[in-house]
Amino acid sequence: MNDAGDSASIADLLDERRHLLDVAHGMLGSRCKAEDVIAETYRRWYELSSAARARITTPRAWLEEVVGRICCQARPNAPDSMPTAVDIAGRTEPEYAEPADHALHSLQAMHSRPTTPQRRDTVVRTVRQACATEDAPLLASLLAPDAMAFYDGGGKVRTPTGPVHGNLEVARSLLTLVAPHPRITLHTQSVNGHTGIVVRYDHQVAAVISLDIAGHQAVQIWATLNPDKLRSWNLSRTELFGDG
Repeated sequence: MNDAGDSASIADLLDERRHLLDVAHGMLGSRCKAEDVIAETYRRWYELSSAARARITTPRAWLEEVVGRICCQARPNAPDSMPTAVDIAGRTEPEYAEPADHALHSLQAMHSRPTTPQRRDTVVRTVRQACATEDAPLLASLLAPDAMAFYDGGGKVRTPTGPVHGNLEVARSLLTLVAPHPRITLHTQSVNGHTGIVVRYDHQVAAVISLDIAGHQAVQIWATLNPDKLRSWNLSRTELFGDG
């Protein structure tokens, strides 16, 4: 399923999440309880069909309304109150159809169109440049015609719920995600042993993008926006290595 229409910029997504947390925190007085409410709110968003989400013209307003309803129900002595801790195990990840087939497709493409480490780095760096300069034609040319992009928000950030297909759609979704903003920067950096793209909002890592390269083009793109998976990227040096 192609759900590129659900894309938004990283700056907007982070602002949306922070706003919802502030609303829930203000109503419940607890940051921990607010996090549970936000998780439940996004779970309800992802439960909607693609058609239902498409009919929501202002997702932020819809999410805010759901946050308000959940908070009201979670207050002590509220009628039909729901437990504060929300069990969403197994439902936080977007459910991609046949993910193993997508991975196999990527491996087959890379075997049939091998590339050198230098060429791979060049493609990734040029993708970063195309994203930073909003050069849609250049970006599309760096993507295979059957390229796919996967966005992992972990159910905690509003991202497309299925893979985005085709170089034009993938380029459009990427450019939307990393739209220029004074506080957004894009860097090439080692990601899982290969050159990838790290997106920072101020000094915090907001997204990590890995690319599978075949020949001169990217065949698959994996963008991680899940704040839980990005936690290690945002640890301070002291937290990683200690004071010594």
